[in-house]
Amino acid sequence: MTHKAMKVLAVFAAASAVAAGSAVTASSAPQHGGHGGGREIRNVIYLLGDGMGRTHVTAGRERYYGAQGKLNMERLPYTGAVATYAVEKGSDQPALVTDSASAATAWASGVKTYNAAIGVDSYEKKRATLMEQAKAAGFATGNVSTAEITDATPAAQFSHALLRGCQGPTYSDAACLPKNADGSYEKAPADKTLITPIAEQIARNGTADVVLGGGLARFEPDDQKALQAQGYQVLGSFGDPKLAAQTADSQKVATKADLDKARGRKVVGLFNRGNLTVEQAKASLPAGAPQKQEPTLAEMAKKSIDLLDGRSKKGFFLQVEGAQIDKRSHANDAAQTLAEVKAFDDAVKAATDFAKRDGHTLVVVTADHECAGFNIIEKGTYTNAESAAPPANTDAGNPANNSLPSRATSGVKDPARSSGIVNGAGAGDAKNFGPATFRTPDDPKGVKDGSPEASLWLTYLSGNHTGADVPIFAYGPGADRFAASQLNTDLYGKMYGSLFGRSPRG
Repeated sequence: MTHKAMKVLAVFAAASAVAAGSAVTASSAPQHGGHGGGREIRNVIYLLGDGMGRTHVTAGRERYYGAQGKLNMERLPYTGAVATYAVEKGSDQPALVTDSASAATAWASGVKTYNAAIGVDSYEKKRATLMEQAKAAGFATGNVSTAEITDATPAAQFSHALLRGCQGPTYSDAACLPKNADGSYEKAPADKTLITPIAEQIARNGTADVVLGGGLARFEPDDQKALQAQGYQVLGSFGDPKLAAQTADSQKVATKADLDKARGRKVVGLFNRGNLTVEQAKASLPAGAPQKQEPTLAEMAKKSIDLLDGRSKKGFFLQVEGAQIDKRSHANDAAQTLAEVKAFDDAVKAATDFAKRDGHTLVVVTADHECAGFNIIEKGTYTNAESAAPPANTDAGNPANNSLPSRATSGVKDPARSSGIVNGAGAGDAKNFGPATFRTPDDPKGVKDGSPEASLWLTYLSGNHTGADVPIFAYGPGADRFAASQLNTDLYGKMYGSLFGRSPRG
């Protein structure tokens, strides 16, 4: 990789990251095996539905299982909530809406940090990650995502960067260095790891034994060479070393067939040059389409567990991300969002099925933040975004209930801003703020998606993240500790305690 004025510093040993220091959280750790009937906790599987708020879960349940049904995650016995706020750079001042990078750093390292930071605190100090600590202690480790494996959520477990955009394959100040208030770039830090492209770090630090996801275009042939020198089985090909830049022709993405045959103690499989294909789009492609060869998140989760289980006497730590819930929520695409919730929930089932057989595995299911203010509205109604004016705030029956300034007129639908249900006749109108409608198993036969008769009406508040708390579900020994209202930094301490049987030390 072309790194400005430098090449990566050789292999980033996990032990050196641990030496940077672990974080202290407010929560105390359970004694090893001290919960769940006294069974020893050997493995922790942490599953993230990126952008998945409470309404995403509710809508997924109603869409696929009906009002009285349950998603697999909802069947887990312990539930709680997680507060997700970040902090402003160089301070502990709350930033109420987090991004994926600061949220992932919170649970991976136990510290609040600024949006866009990976594995550093708000003062740009490197902080050890749970995956690095687990690896250094002899646990097997895995990192799985439907996004590029260099993206914020997976990256925060096995890399450190001042900016999440410093993914690779090449270095640039714009991608890797924060800016000062005057618009100039900050001085390069003494620790050059923090401005080394994330792909380059992943390929050399050996933090995760199993790495599955997308993002092949972030890597180059020398990364494959570095991985193989550490004993990794690399599925597909990272490209032609004779070329200065790699293309779709020179690189070969891994396939589900490659994954099925993988048997190495260490395995890297990248199944798309970018993010993996959303499940709804993949299902509609012809049988011979290359995207059909991508594994599902559930298949990647199951294979990762198969590869990690029994490889270490200590056990394993595995992170699994369903990334496209967030990406399709940003796009306000309710149909694809729901399908990604279902795909993520299928991965939850793969994890809990193993945990039930194993008896020594803690499964934690949550999200980094809510995305887009996803909501369920009453059948036949419309949103403020579709209205000519906001709802009236007057009460003719009791003027004391009125608020100022007065809005005397009631909100009515503005035809210029809404032309109908977005996945119905109005979908092609760029100004359409209308809801998306979906049939559920409770609807009469013949009711179709996109019709006014469909019972599930969904809307979005925005195209960005929100500051809402997110749900958390847990199963297995020690799972009861997650049945609480907690900060995302608390998750680090609780998972650390589950793996190591003690609280993290500062």
